[in-house]
Amino acid sequence: MNPRTKSVAKEVLKFKLNVVKEGIEYPMRTQLSRMGTQDEVARMALVLASDLSSYVHGTLIPVDGIFLSA
Repeated sequence: MNPRTKSVAKEVLKFKLNVVKEGIEYPMRTQLSRMGTQDEVARMALVLASDLSSYVHGTLIPVDGIFLSA
């Protein structure tokens, strides 16, 4: 491994560690302090696909644990 490839390898490792750090810190930035579940997202999709949303038109419903609102 030459000095240039060592430098690139260090940058890639640093980037990967930053990605891991962001992944760990993300739940702490949400109001609910946790990640959402697949079931929570699926339930909203089910409501929107059912007759329960027959009067809902042209809206955005974030399913993000109040992340965008904070």
